[in-house]
Amino acid sequence: MASASSLKAISSLYLSNPIKSSSPSQTQRLLGFNLSHSFPTLKSTPTHQTFSNSKNFTTEAFFGQKQKTAEPSSRPAKVQELNVYEMNERDRGSPAYLRLSKKEVNSLGDLVPFSNKIYSGDLEKRLGITAGICVLIQNVPEKKGDRYEAIYSFYFGDYGHISVQGAYLTYEDTYLAVTGGSGIFEGVYGQVKLKQIVFPFKLFYTFYLKGIADLPAELTGKPVAPSPTVEPFPAAKATEPQATVKNFTN
Repeated sequence: MASASSLKAISSLYLSNPIKSSSPSQTQRLLGFNLSHSFPTLKSTPTHQTFSNSKNFTTEAFFGQKQKTAEPSSRPAKVQELNVYEMNERDRGSPAYLRLSKKEVNSLGDLVPFSNKIYSGDLEKRLGITAGICVLIQNVPEKKGDRYEAIYSFYFGDYGHISVQGAYLTYEDTYLAVTGGSGIFEGVYGQVKLKQIVFPFKLFYTFYLKGIADLPAELTGKPVAPSPTVEPFPAAKATEPQATVKNFTN
């Protein structure tokens, strides 16, 4: 440790020789290097040029790369029309009415499972069946009918199936959403118009389908105009091979 006498000597030395302001060249000689060589001059940049595009900066700063614009869907967007008749020929025990409300009049919560035969719009081909369930939402006595929420599917043999969901009214036409499908109907969406001809025995559907390839010709024949007297061709009703789709659902 330094002695008191040596500290006193150092103190007196500094007091007797105060440090004067040095020129840059003197300072460089004292430090032993050139300031301009060791610390290059930093040029200032106008603030408004630092972030010319704050949106791009933010995107790159947080995500590491620019966000790409979403590419348009490659699914077919054209609308294809498909017509189907649903016939209750009273040979499937359908519909079944489950009166869960335990009330004499149709009431909220009553269930109606059903399954009927379906034919092509021209009535020349047996396509398969419907299968689903309706939940009673409201009895509408002034219209002598009911409002149901329906969830069901249309089965077309090897072609696959289409599923639908929505309001099912027994007293007027309605539209249901097409919620999906399988086979050639995979990825389908759109809507279907339900026309009551003779409830619950004859119904006519017009599908407006999107998102799928072109429908096969045997599904798109010219439809017979709906009326209470329409009937399938005898060959289709008898399920003769030339009047059915392959492996039709029965």
